[in-house]
Amino acid sequence: MTESDQAALLRAISDAHSQALLRYVMRLTRGDRPFAEDVVQESLLRLWRKPEILQQPSESVRAWLFTVARNLVIDDRRSARFTRELQTDDVPEQPSLDAIDPAVDKWILTDALKSLSAEHRNVIVRAYYLGQTVADIAQHEQIPAGTVKSRLHYALRALRIALQERGIVQ
Repeated sequence: MTESDQAALLRAISDAHSQALLRYVMRLTRGDRPFAEDVVQESLLRLWRKPEILQQPSESVRAWLFTVARNLVIDDRRSARFTRELQTDDVPEQPSLDAIDPAVDKWILTDALKSLSAEHRNVIVRAYYLGQTVADIAQHEQIPAGTVKSRLHYALRALRIALQERGIVQ
């Protein structure tokens, strides 16, 4: 039997038996699909390595595949890895949001904003906290839009320096 004949025969056996084998292994593993797929793949790989099994009748090949799969599952369940593994749906510690970090961040940012000039602080607050556009700020402050853009640029620069002085930004 040539290697291409062997591959075609294995493909046909895989098509005929892999779904039933997967269902069987899923029952053995109590629904652990990734592990069940690995077992099916390993069973087919072992079949590939035993060309004399491929030449037997289809029922014998199916029985051999199911036996190999069952033994793989049993071997895994008896392994030290499985016996030390804790399998649970409940995570022992649930992550919780840290309320301190945002409060400290707000405090530091407020302190840095207070160090800016009133004009710079005003455009930053209107643009980034109130979500106003350059045109809205210009209209409200009664200054040209170019001045608003310039103030925003220099205000952000001054804010960065203030945060660097506080050790927040590098």
